[in-house]
Amino acid sequence: MPELPEVEVTRRSFADRIAGASILRLEMGKPLRWPLGCDVATLEGRMVRSVTRRGKYLLLNLDRGLLLVHLGMSGSLQFAHALPLRGVHDHFELSTSQGVLRLHDPRRFGAVVYADALDSVHAAKLLGGLGVEPLEEGFHPLAFHRALQLRRSAIKQVLLAGDIVVGVGNIYASEALFMAGIRPTLRANGLSKPRAAKLHGAIVQVLTRAVALGGSTLRDFSSAEGQSGYFQLDAMVYGREGQPCRVCGTPIKSFRQGQRSTFFCTSCQKN
Repeated sequence: MPELPEVEVTRRSFADRIAGASILRLEMGKPLRWPLGCDVATLEGRMVRSVTRRGKYLLLNLDRGLLLVHLGMSGSLQFAHALPLRGVHDHFELSTSQGVLRLHDPRRFGAVVYADALDSVHAAKLLGGLGVEPLEEGFHPLAFHRALQLRRSAIKQVLLAGDIVVGVGNIYASEALFMAGIRPTLRANGLSKPRAAKLHGAIVQVLTRAVALGGSTLRDFSSAEGQSGYFQLDAMVYGREGQPCRVCGTPIKSFRQGQRSTFFCTSCQKN
Protein backbone atom coordinates (compact mmCIF):
# COMPACT_ATOMS: atom_id res chain seq x y z
CA MET A 1 0.00 0.00 0.00
CA PRO A 2 1.41 3.44 -0.89
CA GLU A 3 2.31 5.25 2.34
CA LEU A 4 2.96 8.92 3.08
CA PRO A 5 6.37 9.11 1.32
CA GLU A 6 4.97 7.53 -1.85
CA VAL A 7 2.01 9.93 -1.83
CA GLU A 8 4.30 12.92 -1.26
CA VAL A 9 6.65 11.76 -4.03
CA THR A 10 3.63 11.43 -6.34
CA ARG A 11 2.46 14.94 -5.42
CA ARG A 12 5.85 16.48 -6.12
CA SER A 13 6.12 14.70 -9.46
CA PHE A 14 3.16 16.52 -11.04
CA ALA A 15 1.99 19.38 -8.77
CA ASP A 16 3.95 22.11 -10.53
CA ARG A 17 3.03 20.84 -13.98
CA ILE A 18 -0.73 20.76 -13.41
CA ALA A 19 -1.02 24.00 -11.40
CA GLY A 20 -2.99 26.58 -13.37
CA ALA A 21 -4.48 24.03 -15.76
CA SER A 22 -8.10 24.20 -16.88
CA ILE A 23 -10.15 21.00 -16.71
CA LEU A 24 -11.34 19.94 -20.17
CA ARG A 25 -13.17 16.76 -19.15
CA LEU A 26 -13.28 14.03 -16.52
CA GLU A 27 -13.85 10.37 -17.36
CA MET A 28 -14.54 7.65 -14.80
CA GLY A 29 -14.11 3.89 -15.29
CA LYS A 30 -15.39 1.16 -12.98
CA PRO A 31 -16.59 2.30 -9.52
CA LEU A 32 -13.86 3.02 -7.01
CA ARG A 33 -14.06 2.77 -3.23
CA TRP A 34 -16.46 5.72 -2.92
CA PRO A 35 -18.55 7.61 -5.49
CA LEU A 36 -17.21 10.82 -7.00
CA GLY A 37 -20.00 12.84 -5.42
CA CYS A 38 -20.76 15.19 -8.32
CA ASP A 39 -21.70 15.25 -11.99
CA VAL A 40 -18.47 15.08 -14.02
CA ALA A 41 -19.76 17.75 -16.38
CA THR A 42 -19.85 20.34 -13.58
CA LEU A 43 -16.04 20.18 -13.28
CA GLU A 44 -15.38 21.16 -16.89
CA GLY A 45 -13.82 24.61 -17.13
CA ARG A 46 -12.62 24.74 -13.55
CA MET A 47 -8.97 25.49 -12.79
CA VAL A 48 -6.52 23.36 -10.80
CA ARG A 49 -4.90 25.91 -8.52
CA SER A 50 -2.55 23.60 -6.59
CA VAL A 51 -1.95 20.06 -5.36
CA THR A 52 -1.41 19.56 -1.64
CA ARG A 53 -1.40 16.52 0.64
CA ARG A 54 -3.12 15.56 3.89
CA GLY A 55 -1.93 12.22 5.21
CA LYS A 56 -2.25 9.79 2.31
CA TYR A 57 -4.75 11.98 0.46
CA LEU A 58 -3.80 14.18 -2.46
CA LEU A 59 -5.88 17.34 -2.64
CA LEU A 60 -6.43 18.87 -6.07
CA ASN A 61 -7.50 22.36 -5.05
CA LEU A 62 -9.74 23.88 -7.71
CA ASP A 63 -10.93 27.45 -8.14
CA ARG A 64 -14.23 26.08 -6.83
CA GLY A 65 -14.11 22.98 -4.64
CA LEU A 66 -11.47 20.22 -4.57
CA LEU A 67 -10.85 16.60 -5.51
CA LEU A 68 -9.53 14.24 -2.82
CA VAL A 69 -7.51 11.40 -4.33
CA HIS A 70 -6.48 8.26 -2.43
CA LEU A 71 -4.26 5.64 -4.05
CA GLY A 72 -5.73 2.75 -2.07
CA MET A 73 -3.66 -0.43 -1.95
CA SER A 74 -2.34 -0.63 -5.50
CA GLY A 75 -3.07 2.70 -7.15
CA SER A 76 -0.67 5.01 -8.95
CA LEU A 77 -1.06 8.27 -10.85
CA GLN A 78 0.36 9.24 -14.22
CA PHE A 79 0.55 12.74 -15.60
CA ALA A 80 1.70 13.49 -19.14
CA HIS A 81 0.80 15.62 -22.15
CA ALA A 82 -0.65 12.50 -23.78
CA LEU A 83 -1.26 8.94 -22.59
CA PRO A 84 -2.20 5.71 -24.40
CA LEU A 85 -5.85 4.67 -24.54
CA ARG A 86 -7.25 3.86 -21.12
CA GLY A 87 -6.84 0.25 -20.01
CA VAL A 88 -9.16 -1.95 -17.97
CA HIS A 89 -7.59 -0.79 -14.68
CA ASP A 90 -7.61 2.95 -15.47
CA HIS A 91 -10.60 4.27 -13.51
CA PHE A 92 -10.10 8.04 -13.43
CA GLU A 93 -8.80 10.35 -16.13
CA LEU A 94 -8.69 14.13 -15.83
CA SER A 95 -7.88 15.84 -19.11
CA THR A 96 -6.57 19.38 -18.65
CA SER A 97 -5.06 22.13 -20.75
CA GLN A 98 -1.61 21.11 -19.47
CA GLY A 99 -1.81 17.32 -19.57
CA VAL A 100 -3.72 14.20 -18.59
CA LEU A 101 -3.89 12.88 -15.01
CA ARG A 102 -4.82 9.19 -14.79
CA LEU A 103 -5.38 6.84 -11.84
CA HIS A 104 -4.37 3.23 -12.46
CA ASP A 105 -5.80 0.99 -9.73
CA PRO A 106 -6.09 -2.78 -10.37
CA ARG A 107 -7.74 -3.51 -7.00
CA ARG A 108 -10.03 -0.45 -6.98
CA PHE A 109 -9.48 0.38 -3.29
CA GLY A 110 -8.50 3.90 -4.29
CA ALA A 111 -10.88 6.82 -4.49
CA VAL A 112 -11.54 10.20 -6.06
CA VAL A 113 -14.07 12.28 -4.13
CA TYR A 114 -15.32 15.79 -4.84
CA ALA A 115 -15.91 18.23 -1.96
CA ASP A 116 -17.20 21.79 -2.06
CA ALA A 117 -14.55 22.93 0.45
CA LEU A 118 -11.90 21.56 2.78
CA ASP A 119 -14.21 22.08 5.77
CA SER A 120 -17.25 20.52 4.08
CA VAL A 121 -18.96 17.38 5.37
CA HIS A 122 -17.54 15.22 2.57
CA ALA A 123 -13.96 16.30 3.26
CA ALA A 124 -14.36 16.09 7.04
CA LYS A 125 -15.48 12.45 6.80
CA LEU A 126 -12.17 11.54 5.16
CA LEU A 127 -9.76 13.95 6.84
CA GLY A 128 -11.34 14.77 10.20
CA GLY A 129 -9.73 11.96 12.23
CA LEU A 130 -6.18 12.38 10.94
CA GLY A 131 -3.35 13.23 13.31
CA VAL A 132 -0.64 15.84 12.85
CA GLU A 133 1.63 15.82 9.82
CA PRO A 134 5.03 14.34 10.76
CA LEU A 135 6.99 16.47 8.29
CA GLU A 136 5.49 19.79 9.36
CA GLU A 137 6.20 22.11 12.28
CA GLY A 138 3.08 21.03 14.19
CA PHE A 139 4.68 17.68 15.09
CA HIS A 140 6.23 18.42 18.52
CA PRO A 141 8.07 15.86 20.72
CA LEU A 142 6.33 16.87 23.96
CA ALA A 143 2.84 16.81 22.45
CA PHE A 144 3.69 13.43 20.89
CA HIS A 145 4.72 12.06 24.29
CA ARG A 146 1.58 13.40 25.97
CA ALA A 147 -0.61 11.72 23.36
CA LEU A 148 1.23 8.40 23.75
CA GLN A 149 0.62 8.45 27.50
CA LEU A 150 -3.09 8.04 26.82
CA ARG A 151 -2.61 4.82 24.84
CA ARG A 152 -2.13 1.33 26.28
CA SER A 153 -1.83 -0.43 22.90
CA ALA A 154 1.46 -1.55 21.38
CA ILE A 155 3.45 1.40 20.08
CA LYS A 156 3.55 0.12 16.49
CA GLN A 157 -0.23 -0.24 16.42
CA VAL A 158 -0.62 3.29 17.80
CA LEU A 159 1.61 4.66 15.04
CA LEU A 160 -0.36 2.81 12.36
CA ALA A 161 -3.69 4.14 13.69
CA GLY A 162 -2.80 7.59 12.31
CA ASP A 163 -4.81 9.67 14.78
CA ILE A 164 -1.80 10.90 16.75
CA VAL A 165 0.61 11.30 13.86
CA VAL A 166 -0.55 10.61 10.32
CA GLY A 167 1.14 8.63 7.58
CA VAL A 168 3.54 6.39 9.52
CA GLY A 169 2.58 3.20 7.72
CA ASN A 170 3.83 -0.33 8.20
CA ILE A 171 7.20 -0.02 6.47
CA TYR A 172 8.18 3.25 8.11
CA ALA A 173 6.85 2.35 11.56
CA SER A 174 9.14 -0.71 11.62
CA GLU A 175 12.08 1.39 10.45
CA ALA A 176 11.49 4.25 12.93
CA LEU A 177 11.10 1.87 15.87
CA PHE A 178 14.37 0.19 14.93
CA MET A 179 16.16 3.52 14.67
CA ALA A 180 14.81 4.51 18.09
CA GLY A 181 15.70 1.13 19.64
CA ILE A 182 12.10 0.48 20.73
CA ARG A 183 10.41 -2.92 20.77
CA PRO A 184 7.30 -2.87 18.53
CA THR A 185 5.18 -4.54 21.24
CA LEU A 186 5.99 -2.03 23.98
CA ARG A 187 2.88 -0.27 25.24
CA ALA A 188 2.76 3.32 24.02
CA ASN A 189 2.23 4.73 27.51
CA GLY A 190 5.42 2.99 28.62
CA LEU A 191 7.65 5.39 26.66
CA SER A 192 9.47 7.99 28.71
CA LYS A 193 9.86 11.55 27.44
CA PRO A 194 13.43 10.91 26.21
CA ARG A 195 12.43 7.72 24.38
CA ALA A 196 9.36 9.37 22.87
CA ALA A 197 11.58 12.24 21.71
CA LYS A 198 13.96 9.72 20.14
CA LEU A 199 11.09 8.03 18.33
CA HIS A 200 9.79 11.43 17.21
CA GLY A 201 13.17 12.20 15.65
CA ALA A 202 13.36 8.75 14.05
CA ILE A 203 9.93 9.17 12.43
CA VAL A 204 10.95 12.48 10.90
CA GLN A 205 14.31 11.14 9.74
CA VAL A 206 12.92 7.93 8.22
CA LEU A 207 10.10 9.67 6.35
CA THR A 208 12.40 12.43 5.10
CA ARG A 209 14.87 9.83 3.87
CA ALA A 210 12.09 7.85 2.17
CA VAL A 211 10.83 10.91 0.29
CA ALA A 212 14.37 11.69 -0.83
CA LEU A 213 14.73 8.15 -2.20
CA GLY A 214 11.44 8.31 -4.07
CA GLY A 215 9.48 6.16 -1.60
CA SER A 216 9.38 2.34 -1.65
CA THR A 217 8.51 0.20 -4.66
CA LEU A 218 7.65 -3.23 -3.30
CA ARG A 219 5.37 -4.19 -6.20
CA ASP A 220 4.18 -1.60 -8.68
CA PHE A 221 4.44 1.87 -7.14
CA SER A 222 5.77 4.63 -9.38
CA SER A 223 5.54 8.41 -9.34
CA ALA A 224 3.40 10.37 -11.79
CA GLU A 225 6.51 10.49 -13.99
CA GLY A 226 6.84 6.68 -13.94
CA GLN A 227 9.83 6.60 -11.55
CA SER A 228 10.20 3.79 -9.00
CA GLY A 229 11.27 4.34 -5.39
CA TYR A 230 14.40 2.92 -3.78
CA PHE A 231 13.92 3.22 -0.01
CA GLN A 232 13.36 -0.54 0.31
CA LEU A 233 17.00 -1.06 -0.72
CA ASP A 234 18.03 1.16 2.20
CA ALA A 235 15.74 -0.47 4.82
CA MET A 236 17.34 -1.61 8.08
CA VAL A 237 14.73 -4.21 9.08
CA TYR A 238 11.65 -4.16 6.82
CA GLY A 239 11.54 -7.18 4.50
CA ARG A 240 14.85 -8.52 5.89
CA GLU A 241 13.69 -11.51 7.96
CA GLY A 242 16.57 -13.91 8.59
CA GLN A 243 19.19 -11.47 7.29
CA PRO A 244 21.81 -10.05 9.67
CA CYS A 245 21.06 -6.74 11.36
CA ARG A 246 23.08 -4.01 9.68
CA VAL A 247 24.12 -2.76 13.14
CA CYS A 248 24.80 -5.83 15.29
CA GLY A 249 24.56 -8.85 12.99
CA THR A 250 21.67 -10.54 14.82
CA PRO A 251 19.20 -12.16 12.38
CA ILE A 252 16.15 -9.96 11.80
CA LYS A 253 12.91 -11.43 13.13
CA SER A 254 9.34 -10.93 11.95
CA PHE A 255 5.88 -11.68 13.33
CA ARG A 256 2.27 -10.79 12.64
CA GLN A 257 1.03 -7.76 14.56
CA GLY A 258 -2.47 -6.50 13.89
CA GLN A 259 -2.56 -8.52 10.64
CA ARG A 260 0.58 -6.77 9.39
CA SER A 261 4.17 -8.02 9.26
CA THR A 262 6.47 -6.46 11.84
CA PHE A 263 10.25 -6.65 11.43
CA PHE A 264 12.69 -5.99 14.28
CA CYS A 265 16.07 -6.83 15.77
CA THR A 266 15.91 -8.70 19.08
CA SER A 267 19.24 -7.22 20.13
CA CYS A 268 18.88 -3.57 19.09
CA GLN A 269 15.22 -3.41 20.19
CA LYS A 270 15.22 -5.17 23.56
CA ASN A 271 12.99 -2.69 25.36
